[in-house]
Amino acid sequence: ISFVLGVFLVCTYAAKEATRKTKKAKLYVPQIDCDVKAGKIINPEFIAKCPPGCQDVKYRVYGTDIYASFSSVCNAAIHSGIIDNTGGKILVQKVAGHSGYRGTFSNGVRSLSLPRWRESFLVSEGKPRKGVTYPSTLEYSSSKSTAVKSGNVNLPTGDTVHKEYQTSPVPTPATQMATTTPTPTTTTTDPSTTTPKPTTTPTATRTTAAAAAAKTRPGLHRVRDIAFRGTSTSASNRNILRPSTGIQRQEPVATFRRAAGSPAHLAMETDSWKPGLSLFDTGFSSKEELNPKPLESISQGNPNCKVDLSFLMDGSWSIGKRRFQLQKRFLGNVAQALGIGSAGPLMGIVQYGDDPSTEFNLKTYANSKDLRNAIETISQKGGLSNVGKALSFVNKNFFLDANGNRGGAPNVVVVMVDGWPTDQVEEASRLARESGINIFFVTIEAAAESEKQNIIEPNFVDKAVCRTNGFYSINVPSWFSLHKVVQPLVKRVCDTDRLVCSKTCLNSADIGFVIDGSSSVGTSNFRTVLQFVANISKEFEISDTDTRIGAVQYTYEQRLEFSFDKYSTKQDVLSAIKRISYWSGGTSTGAAISYASEQLFSKSKPNKRKIMILITDGRSYDDVRVPAMAAHQNGVIAYSVGVAWAAQDELEAIATDPDKEHSFFVDEFDNLYRFVNQLIQNICTEFNSQPRN
Repeated sequence: ISFVLGVFLVCTYAAKEATRKTKKAKLYVPQIDCDVKAGKIINPEFIAKCPPGCQDVKYRVYGTDIYASFSSVCNAAIHSGIIDNTGGKILVQKVAGHSGYRGTFSNGVRSLSLPRWRESFLVSEGKPRKGVTYPSTLEYSSSKSTAVKSGNVNLPTGDTVHKEYQTSPVPTPATQMATTTPTPTTTTTDPSTTTPKPTTTPTATRTTAAAAAAKTRPGLHRVRDIAFRGTSTSASNRNILRPSTGIQRQEPVATFRRAAGSPAHLAMETDSWKPGLSLFDTGFSSKEELNPKPLESISQGNPNCKVDLSFLMDGSWSIGKRRFQLQKRFLGNVAQALGIGSAGPLMGIVQYGDDPSTEFNLKTYANSKDLRNAIETISQKGGLSNVGKALSFVNKNFFLDANGNRGGAPNVVVVMVDGWPTDQVEEASRLARESGINIFFVTIEAAAESEKQNIIEPNFVDKAVCRTNGFYSINVPSWFSLHKVVQPLVKRVCDTDRLVCSKTCLNSADIGFVIDGSSSVGTSNFRTVLQFVANISKEFEISDTDTRIGAVQYTYEQRLEFSFDKYSTKQDVLSAIKRISYWSGGTSTGAAISYASEQLFSKSKPNKRKIMILITDGRSYDDVRVPAMAAHQNGVIAYSVGVAWAAQDELEAIATDPDKEHSFFVDEFDNLYRFVNQLIQNICTEFNSQPRN
């Protein structure tokens, strides 16, 4: 009996231990911060835990139901109703990019609209799907920018184990197998996600054998042979800039490519960020067999830099032949650094002079090697430096589906300018930006003081780019130092989080407020109206090149408080609204609409959406229908907001059709705030329903 009881107790204890271990194996859910965007997480599907307090306007959300990967994951989950502001577990699934994202107000979060983005995601309840294994540690895209050096090849690190093999030259392939068994050094980027591999494998041995065989039998695989020869000191030194001549000596293409990966070349770069070259681009594969395989014409490219890129190449006579060659070499180095490929960046070139012409489009070349070779063959056009004409050409002709535009990748134009343009660039740049194109300028050898009088458009760069903070423009003092900006430019172009200069409902309008300052409003209520105006204004992106704000106050008479071009920052606009003083008097709304049309909207920029928001508390002493109809015919989108004694028939006459979506009524001034989100949502919904300029 004692023996049986003992066996029973042992079995019971073992069962409890097994149960305890099983419970320990429960899925660990990683926690993410409120500001984490889906695009920064590499995992295609994952479960994560959001902390409390993510329901905040600073954590931007773009879209409804399907969200752009540029969105905060946790705030998107709140917007969709999966969790609330107390946080919780969510399931995230990555899906393809969309051509448009609709902004809405839901569950206390207002999402924004976006014309298009390269990647999307869905959020649902944080329960694992059957048959799917979820990571306990999330991989962030920043880890992919690091690299492990293996000989002279930069290998991008990811979620797998990388090994460094050190072998010594061997006289013949016959002795290779016996003398170069590798001793792997394991390097991991994320211990929780890597898979251990055997200490030695037949594949590793074959890899080393293939490398040695390539050295002794150059006829087998020419590019692999170059991968070893090209790293010699003499080869790399041939491509260092010579200040005395200003030209790099032209070498055979294959040798020139290998020198680009040499230590001498890398020493010239001034930025620490270096995108990893794909194994294919180096001409050496860690999994090659003894029998060489032919090179493929299509490379996957750098997946962390999926952009559709057009370079506007300066082919004017002012640049000269020597500097034109330096420009070609610069473009070749950029192509190499980008890591061109079907899953990464694609690049085309337009050369401009008197007239622009496409040298090759986005789908012409799908790897860095072919692209660099093609750049070397470009001949100089000559002529003037008509940059504005070139930007218009690119806007209308380059980023088309037929030319390889992928839709889900941001469109980027980099403009190379020697000195200054010979035509206007502001209008062409604005139209390009409003079509969703992000514009960068690289200006070389800017005008001297004595030459500035010849410039047609002073400060043309600031007028052309969507932000004047220096991110979208690089000035290079000399063509001979152009090579130093390869990596800084590539880093900026690949920073897709900041490529948001495309036209949206928040950055593409001239908004004019027409404010009733009649006696019936009163001083206290007038301040409430101004707060309503400020609350709407602060939701828009305000600058000279984005949304602009103007204001008119009216009684029997009208007063221009400030015009569209008066203030160019959000803070200045909000301060100006606060300073508006109450006028007091009668109510001539019709005359105020006509005044706003003449003093505000007649001076609106072409292709800006003209939006009038009129706030009134009573019936007008004059007719509103005719002035409102005239404003509508001139392209003004009118919203009417009535308070207390405002006449419903007049509100509908003032509003653009359908008037139910453009007119609002509230019984008390203190309830105006309730319509802020609804008004902005309607503006964005209408924007997304219109064709893009």
